[in-house]
Amino acid sequence: MDSSTAHSIQRLVPISALEDAKGGIGCPTPPQEEDKSSGYCLPAADIRKIVDAPPNPALSFSPHRDKILFLKYRGLRPLSELARPEEKLAGIRIDSSYNGRSRMSFYTGIGICKLMDDDTLGPELEVSGIPEGAKINFISWSCDGRHLCFCIRFDHEDNTSSKLSLWIADVETGQARPLIDTSEFNINAVFDNFIWIDESTLVVCTIPSSRGEPPKKPLIPSGPKIQSNEEENVVQVRTYQDLLKDEYDADLFDYYATTQLLWVKLDGTVKPIGSPAVYTSIDPSPDGKYLLVFSIHRPYSFIVPCGRFPKKVEIWTSDGKFVRELCDLPLAENIPIAFNSVRKGMRSINWRPDKPSSLYWAETQDGGDAKVEVSPRDIIYTQTAEPQPGVEPEVLHKLDLRYGGISWGDDDLALVYESWYKTRRTRTWIISPANREQGARILFDRSSEDVYSDPGSPMLRRTSAGTYVLANIRKKDGSTHLLLNGRGATPEGNIPFLDLLSISTGEKERIWESDKEIYYQTVVALMSDHCDGDLDLDKLKILFSRESKSENPQYFLQAWPDRRISQITNFPHPYPQLTKLQKEMIRYKRKDGVQLTATLYLPPGYDASKDGPLPTLVWSYPGEFKSKDAAGQVRGSPNEFAGIGPTSALLWLARGFAILSGPTIPIIGEGDEEANDRYVEQLVASAEAAVDEVIRRGVAHPNKIAIGGHSYGAFMTANLLAHAPHLFCCGIARSGAYNRTLTPFGFQNEERTLWEATSTYVEMSPFMLANKIKKPILLIHGEEDNNPGTLTMQSERFFNALKGHGALSRLVLLPFESHGYNGRESIMHLLWETDRWLQKFCVNSPDTNLDPKSSSQNENVDGGKKYASIGKGGNSNQEEEFEYNSFYSMPRSSL
Repeated sequence: MDSSTAHSIQRLVPISALEDAKGGIGCPTPPQEEDKSSGYCLPAADIRKIVDAPPNPALSFSPHRDKILFLKYRGLRPLSELARPEEKLAGIRIDSSYNGRSRMSFYTGIGICKLMDDDTLGPELEVSGIPEGAKINFISWSCDGRHLCFCIRFDHEDNTSSKLSLWIADVETGQARPLIDTSEFNINAVFDNFIWIDESTLVVCTIPSSRGEPPKKPLIPSGPKIQSNEEENVVQVRTYQDLLKDEYDADLFDYYATTQLLWVKLDGTVKPIGSPAVYTSIDPSPDGKYLLVFSIHRPYSFIVPCGRFPKKVEIWTSDGKFVRELCDLPLAENIPIAFNSVRKGMRSINWRPDKPSSLYWAETQDGGDAKVEVSPRDIIYTQTAEPQPGVEPEVLHKLDLRYGGISWGDDDLALVYESWYKTRRTRTWIISPANREQGARILFDRSSEDVYSDPGSPMLRRTSAGTYVLANIRKKDGSTHLLLNGRGATPEGNIPFLDLLSISTGEKERIWESDKEIYYQTVVALMSDHCDGDLDLDKLKILFSRESKSENPQYFLQAWPDRRISQITNFPHPYPQLTKLQKEMIRYKRKDGVQLTATLYLPPGYDASKDGPLPTLVWSYPGEFKSKDAAGQVRGSPNEFAGIGPTSALLWLARGFAILSGPTIPIIGEGDEEANDRYVEQLVASAEAAVDEVIRRGVAHPNKIAIGGHSYGAFMTANLLAHAPHLFCCGIARSGAYNRTLTPFGFQNEERTLWEATSTYVEMSPFMLANKIKKPILLIHGEEDNNPGTLTMQSERFFNALKGHGALSRLVLLPFESHGYNGRESIMHLLWETDRWLQKFCVNSPDTNLDPKSSSQNENVDGGKKYASIGKGGNSNQEEEFEYNSFYSMPRSSL
């Protein structure tokens, strides 16, 4: 029993046994007569053991790459944390007790290890002085690596939290202390939190000391809620959630989001800078002399989130003196819904990382509307922080696609990225920032869908100012090269690599490649980048991860020129009972010739020739493509470790299922064809090909194949049960949207409106086919889903439609949960519901006409040998109990 939930026990809820004495496949579970319509339940112990496995710590490296932080955190959080009140304002959710984003994850401890000269780790030094029970957030190294800054907070007995306080730790001693007086200053973390200016100075976002009590909602509104479009503007927006509803909400947003900036020294000196405002981001210049200050202000909107509110960008000195205003952008309610549409005016404003204090940004030339044909489409500008009077910004580069960012090297080299979603085209330009008369030239011009042609991304090195620029690798002959880190997609799977790329000739040289036979290795970071200038190849050092089908990821260092490898972590296997699971990347074809792929997982020790076919769970998520060739390319590696998250379909390996994970379901629209106009046809064809393949291989029982998915995968699941009921015995749909007329201004990758593509919207909506769904479907949804398009009512209305036609269906609403699920009670109950559904309608599928009384414990219905379930503790018939806190709402289930 999780100690984090061992409080306020009001009642114990028993769980109906799901397993027989042996718990194996082919041996049906006892019938589930009882409808669990209330109470949180636990899944079988073999599933629960995997979910409750302690997580490995996260890693963070010092600026000089000589120390490593091991950041400890716990597993699943108790539902009581999600039950805390939160303010839903302007598209964000705020925990009013600590004045930050609600449901923030956190660390519970910090360990510091020195990286020795022989690339081994020294003993771990635990950061001390932090009060017991503190939740740690926003850990950040100082520029010189001598200090750590972070925030802490505490839980109170009344299920609230303390305010966030700012702490500092000495890295050499591990001693931590408060940096500013917590009785006077608390962090406002609604947007930013703090930022290092130099090795001893920070700018900190705090709650204004003059702030009083939050505004009270008037008992009687001052008037009706009115929205007007008397100007006849065309304003199309997607179904955003948690928007401001009235002036009271606007006042509440101002109350929690307004920040007073403080200039803070490590010696405790504190000075307020600027006036209180809704600051969203603070960015210091590389030389530490200036601040780029972003804020939003009224008038607010009731139809778009705060990211589209009026935005002001200013330059201040680092001690808070106003220098100049860069822009004050108006409210942006009317950004077109077409992909690649953007806000008008200056955007993507940043400091050049290779200069002391120079800015660059992009400005659209098409009015932000991707449907407007114009050349150039975007222009990139640059300018110093304090230009001379009358000096206009310089044009750095012009683009015909949409600007996507810059990787800076120096005055002679920068890489500019542009792309266009409609065609999937992506281009990388080489420019010389200080010598523009040399002319720009294209380095890469390719389809973003074509993973086989992906050359990799240039690696960056850290500068002494703490910024990141292109890593130039110098060989013995004096030539310099970019270092490309690629995933190495091939027809046999991903084989990550490092290539040296000559900018002058375009020639490549491979200097590192992942093992192909057993391991999957990926380069994580450069470890020899703590000095300015070019990096000698003979002094190159990298951090890479290594994993295999049976070995969980570990971290290694590799140093040139002798390629010496040193292992620096030895994390335990999170679920040793599945160490010998079987994994295979399989390929097969759709009837129209499109190549498809999937990852097939089989339980440890399973042998199809001896054990016969298994009940199978297919879990997928459709994707859109512009070409059949790209859709058929292999993504992923057969040697990757099977990471099993708390809601993963792979959990049912421990229950003896075969899992077909991620079978590609490409929805292809070549040329001017819209992919979704043939959505159903291609969806069914892809599913048929996947089912045929696992049956052909003898691993799946034809009448025991379940389909499931989350979000757009849930939408897929409902459509397959409506259009291809012959393929699946049941379905599991989590947090989906089922009626596309409720998302009339586009969904997923569909950019046409309901009125432009009415038939497509209707035909894709399984809600319209509720009368056709005859196979059992389990709907699960978080009651507080804030994802655009997947409102909780999508599942509620779909269930009502199913029930209205007598469909075998069940709806489970998880209190306090959003689009993804976080509470331990919620996740355990979700797994119980899923396991119950699979046992009842897949293992014991009515289509098999299985008679439990006549089935031997050692035989499948087809005479094959029974396959035993995995793990201890999963075979008990004893009732299991779960604690229930009185302040929780129960998961609402309907059958």
